[in-house]
Amino acid sequence: MKLVKSLLLGSAAGIAAVAGAQAADLPSRKAAPVEYVRVCSAYGAGFFYIPGTDTCLRVGGRVRAEYTVGTRYGSSQDAYGTRARGRLNVDARTATAYGTLRTFFRYELTNSSGFYAGTIGGNQGIIAPGQARNGAAGAGTASNLDLAFVQFGPITAGRAQSFFDFYANDLTFSTFRTADSRLNLLAYTATFGSGFSATVSLEDRNTGTGQRENGAFGRFTGAGLALAGQDFPDVVASLRVDQGWGSAQLSGALTQRKVLSTVDALGNIVQNSADEYGWAIQGGVKINLPMLAAGDHLFLQAAYADGALGYLGWGGQYGSGRLTSSVAGNQLVIGDIGVTALGNTKNSTGWSVVAALRHFWTPTLRSELVASYS
Repeated sequence: MKLVKSLLLGSAAGIAAVAGAQAADLPSRKAAPVEYVRVCSAYGAGFFYIPGTDTCLRVGGRVRAEYTVGTRYGSSQDAYGTRARGRLNVDARTATAYGTLRTFFRYELTNSSGFYAGTIGGNQGIIAPGQARNGAAGAGTASNLDLAFVQFGPITAGRAQSFFDFYANDLTFSTFRTADSRLNLLAYTATFGSGFSATVSLEDRNTGTGQRENGAFGRFTGAGLALAGQDFPDVVASLRVDQGWGSAQLSGALTQRKVLSTVDALGNIVQNSADEYGWAIQGGVKINLPMLAAGDHLFLQAAYADGALGYLGWGGQYGSGRLTSSVAGNQLVIGDIGVTALGNTKNSTGWSVVAALRHFWTPTLRSELVASYS
């Protein structure tokens, strides 16, 4: 009996040993290491590390639905307008030995009809007189590369907000008469501590938001005037301070108007080739008002321009164009340069003021009151 038990136990041990050996010979399958998305706190909320890299990324945007009603300019027009807009923001930042390398772009798709589709520049709820329902004011979808720039240390290059701008319609959807343009530029910013900084920027006004060649922001001309090509882009300089009480900025711009020829009152072409220059200056202050409510603030801004009315917000929008003191195509239009009866040129001048107040009634409910005059 003992012999039988020994044989059975020995057989069981042998089977276990063989099974163990076979199991050891099977190929091993280890799970691939999981690379979790990590939060990047170096640049504020919403950033995360792109797996396998040291680059922090934030993806955002918004969807906007807008409706307006108003008075028709003619019976062929609608008495209302609708707009739907989708915006995508992508912000990537990488820490390098020479400072933060940042790339940012904002892309928008907009579908508009009625009042919105008939706007000049497409940014405000005003249509030009004479726009027909079946013409420019018909429904349509437009795409817009609003921003696309690279920042590396003190350098900003690409399509960015003009460094001349201060209150750039920060509190409004509609475009007020104020400097607010995204364009192609190359800028250098020096920081001095205590919130002070200074910027020098070369800006191509022909690429400004919603602009058209020969009617472009900063280049539109007066009646009887032809312009040659520019020798250099606009030169913009600004001095800015950002502190706990708010912000302030003083900015200036110099732009070239290279005159090719003019036409006198008799229709004669006057060969008047010359370099004309325009300039603009602007000052603004943003005052935080925490004594009213958290997040409350007030903008105050004033600007003056000589031969550069685009810096007042008159470029590429209703009101801009090629004539100085008459009505063409049912549109009142204004030019940077006027022409006298003798064919001589003269810069147009103007000024503007802006005030804008934001108030939070609750942490999630706010209202804005904005006014401008130019």
